Amino acid sequence: MQGLRRRVVYVGLYELIAILLSAVLLALMSRTGAWDSLGLAVAASALAIVWNLVFNSLFERWEASRSQRGRSLGVRLLHALGFEGGLLVFLIPLVAWWYGVSFWQALLMDLGLLVFFLVYTFVFNWVFDQVFGLPASAGGGQCAGA
Repeated sequence: MQGLRRRVVYVGLYELIAILLSAVLLALMSRTGAWDSLGLAVAASALAIVWNLVFNSLFERWEASRSQRGRSLGVRLLHALGFEGGLLVFLIPLVAWWYGVSFWQALLMDLGLLVFFLVYTFVFNWVFDQVFGLPASAGGGQCAGA
């Protein structure tokens, strides 16, 4: 599977599974029911998608203005930290409001989500490539395990 179809399936599956798993994780961290956390998980997912579009547009504009081309490890680190840091800025007040907890408690919950998403994203991408094969940019068409 390649192109737009691959991206749509990827984002759809990624977000659906992420919402369900993060609702359970949020429920455990907040000591509420998963149903109570589902709305926050959906809101956080929507916020992450919008922030991704905004942040990447801004980042790519900054990147295009630089004389140095390519994405070094430092630029990739800056990208990851900028995205996650910005997301925390938006999510901490939302989590604090949703559960009626302090900003400190909301920060700790968000950090728990951050660790979860690092592992989840790695595992999801690996399983997705095993099931649907690699994208063309990575030699797609071959067996993903090759």
